[in-house]
Amino acid sequence: MTVDRDPLSHGLWAASAPPPPRTAPLIGDTRADIAIVGAGYTGLSAALHLAEAGASVVVLEAAGIGYGGSGRNVGLVNAGLWLPPDEVVRRMGADDGERLVGALGEGPGLVFERIGQHNIACEPVRTGTLHCAVGRSGERDLERRHAQWAARGAPVRLLRGDEARAAIGSGVYGAALLDARAGTIQPLAYARGLAAAAIAAGAVIHEASPVTACAKRGPHMRLETASGTVTAEHVICATNAYTGALWGEVRTELAGLPYFNLATAPLSEDALGSVLPGKQGAWDTRQILSSFRLDAAGRLVVGSVGALRGAAKAAHRNWARRTLARIFPQLGPIDFEYEWYGTIGMTTDALPRFHTLGRVLGISGYNGRGIAPGTVFGRALARYLLHGEALPLPETPFAHMPLRRVREQIYEHGACIAHALGERF
Repeated sequence: MTVDRDPLSHGLWAASAPPPPRTAPLIGDTRADIAIVGAGYTGLSAALHLAEAGASVVVLEAAGIGYGGSGRNVGLVNAGLWLPPDEVVRRMGADDGERLVGALGEGPGLVFERIGQHNIACEPVRTGTLHCAVGRSGERDLERRHAQWAARGAPVRLLRGDEARAAIGSGVYGAALLDARAGTIQPLAYARGLAAAAIAAGAVIHEASPVTACAKRGPHMRLETASGTVTAEHVICATNAYTGALWGEVRTELAGLPYFNLATAPLSEDALGSVLPGKQGAWDTRQILSSFRLDAAGRLVVGSVGALRGAAKAAHRNWARRTLARIFPQLGPIDFEYEWYGTIGMTTDALPRFHTLGRVLGISGYNGRGIAPGTVFGRALARYLLHGEALPLPETPFAHMPLRRVREQIYEHGACIAHALGERF
């Protein structure tokens, strides 16, 4: 089953990923120890760890494996959150904050470990990522991040001047923070590989099976779809920014931030020698950021905030051409082979959320850091259900986001205006 026929949904990733494992919609009634709703990184990581431990697991996915943000993102496997580690600790408190920082700091290691264990063909490259400084304020930001991660023993280096220029292949940025823990993957291929590994371990995945109801039936939970039911002891809600009306509490505390990517044709050998020669993925310190990376075929993928729909399409495409011409003038004229976009779940404080609703539990609000945190939190949810292990994230009550829809409009239209008017470094 394909994730989507719309070329703007998954773009290059759908064109270059290995095919997904065979699944079928749920038909009839079944039982499991754990039911999982959502076949993205969190749900699939949880399913894999649960099945490996011998639990019976059924995953219900409304569309296809990796349909949401897991199949649409740029593919940077980063450590930690967008927030600097000291800020995480300040907002959460010393014990909870350091536990979360530590768990997510090790997140890329878990991702690449799972890839190796299960031979997941997802173009893994673990040469680090580059966080690139825009202006002096950006350099100060990176200096703080470097100091905070280095104090925790992380393998980070602050590159300046010629060293940064050589690593990026551009003189636009005055500094870059190289994080050796990190890397890049083909994100949809990783989701499909996790799904195949979970199925091989004994999990059952049903695509095209949106859940229409969830209710307690004695000591169990009963999930309904249009053509079947699943009865389970516990339910994991792993739908994040793509949550529908069934668990509206999750969606009302997340603002949807649109993010798009465009991919060039494969670069020439000469260009590949000068553009990101170490194959690190990169992004910058601007509020409306730019991200850029190479895929296995040598295509340059550039992305930023915005939705590829209506008049905004042309504004974002033109911005991407200008941006690449500014950062990598050696490339000459640029055209794009693929374009796609998706939605990021943003919280008010840039921290993820762990919630329980009786026997339903879930984590959401990754704020643009889904690959490693989703993998880590999926394993954590599995261990919580299997062994009662504490999660690296405390439970919090649901909090309705004020003016959520207004924020979403500001994100989308503000990014379009900014890209249409240009940018200054």
